Amino acid sequence: MNTGTPFKRKQAICQTALFICLFMIFHDSSHAAQWYVLKTKYFNLKYKNQTDLKKLSDKLEIADHSNNFSDFFKSDASEKGVEKILASKLDALVYKVQLILDMRKPIKITAKIFPDQAALDNEYYRIYKTRKTMRAWYIFEFNTIYMNAQDLFPGILAHECAHAIIDHYLEIRPPRAAAEILARYVHAHLDKQAKTY
Repeated sequence: MNTGTPFKRKQAICQTALFICLFMIFHDSSHAAQWYVLKTKYFNLKYKNQTDLKKLSDKLEIADHSNNFSDFFKSDASEKGVEKILASKLDALVYKVQLILDMRKPIKITAKIFPDQAALDNEYYRIYKTRKTMRAWYIFEFNTIYMNAQDLFPGILAHECAHAIIDHYLEIRPPRAAAEILARYVHAHLDKQAKTY
C-alpha cells in the first residue's frame, strides 16, 4: 500500500489551486491598477485618464432651471479642478433622478467610463462573452454603470442611474419592463422641474 500517493495528489491539487488564486489576484490587480477612482457622494467613478473626465464633464450640462441645478454649475474651471466640477455634476444628476422618481435613499453607484465605443464593446464582451454594441448599461449584481466618454449625455446617464436607484430603493426588484418604463420617464423629464411631495 502506497501512502504517499494520496498525499501527493492533495499536494498537487493545493499547488494548482494556489497557482490559480495567485494568477487571478495578479491578473485582477494588474487590470485594476489601470483605473483611477473619483469618489463623490453618490458615485465611485472609475476612469483611465483625465481626458475622459473632461469629456464627461463637458457633456453633463443640465438645464439651469431644473431643481436648482444652476447652483451646481456656476463655478468655472479656473476655480475648481475638473474632478470637483464633475463630482458636483454627477451628484446633482443623481439627486435630480431621485427627485423625479421620488425615491430618496442613500446610494453609492459604481460607474466605469471607457474612452470610446470600441473599449466599451470590449468590456461588454469580457462580461457577457458575446458581441453587442450598447451606448451604456447597468448591471445590478455589480451595482455598476458602464459608459463611453465620447457618446454620453445627461439623459443616458440619468436613465442608467434610474435603474440603479430603482433596484436599490425597492425591497423587491421590479420586472425589467417596469424598471425600463421608469428609467425612460426619468430620461424624458430630466430637464423639467421635479415635483416634490
